Amino acid sequence: MASDIRSRIVETSWKLFHDKGFGETTINDIIREAGISKGTFYYYFRSKDNMLDTLSDIFDAEYERLSAELDDEMTSFDKLVMLNYKVHSFINDNIDYRLLGYLYSTQIIKDHSSSLLDRNRFYFRLLEQIIEDGMKKGELTDELTVSEAVKYYSLEERALVTDWCMNNGRYHLGEYSRKMFPMMIMGLKKQN
Repeated sequence: MASDIRSRIVETSWKLFHDKGFGETTINDIIREAGISKGTFYYYFRSKDNMLDTLSDIFDAEYERLSAELDDEMTSFDKLVMLNYKVHSFINDNIDYRLLGYLYSTQIIKDHSSSLLDRNRFYFRLLEQIIEDGMKKGELTDELTVSEAVKYYSLEERALVTDWCMNNGRYHLGEYSRKMFPMMIMGLKKQN
C-alpha cells in the first residue's frame, strides 16, 4: 500500500513536470493531482527537488512494463534494440528534455551516488538477464563479461539521450535511436 502511494506521487509528479514544467509545478499541484494530503507528500519526500531523484523509478516502471512484451522468439540483440526504442520513445513523449539534461548534468557533479547508476535497479537486472541469456545462446559476444556488456549498452543508451538533450529535443529520440542504436551496440553481437 505504501509503495503504491509513493508510486502514485512519483508518476503524478513526472506527468506534471512534463505538462507544466518543473519550475511551474508546485507541491500543491502534486498533492491535488495525486489525491493525497500534504503530510503524505512530506512522509515520502522532503521537497519537490527530491522528486528529481525518482527518475530511475519512472524508467524502471517502464522497463518492467516492457519486459512483459519481450517475445521468447526474439534474439537477445533484438530484445535490447526493442527495449531501447520503446524506452527512448517513452522518454521523448513523457520527459522534458530540459529537465532530463539538467538531471544528467547534476549526476556528474554530485558527491553521492546516482540512483540512475544503481546496479540494483530493475533496468540493470533486466539487461543482465537478457545479455547473459544471449551469451549462453551464442547470440552475443563472450569477449566481455555480462557486467561489461551491460555497462557498454547503458553507455551507448545514455549517449543518445545526452545528444537529444543537447539538441533541445529537436528530433524524436525513439525514431533516431531505432536507426542509430543497432549500429552503436553491434559490438555486443557475436561475430562469426
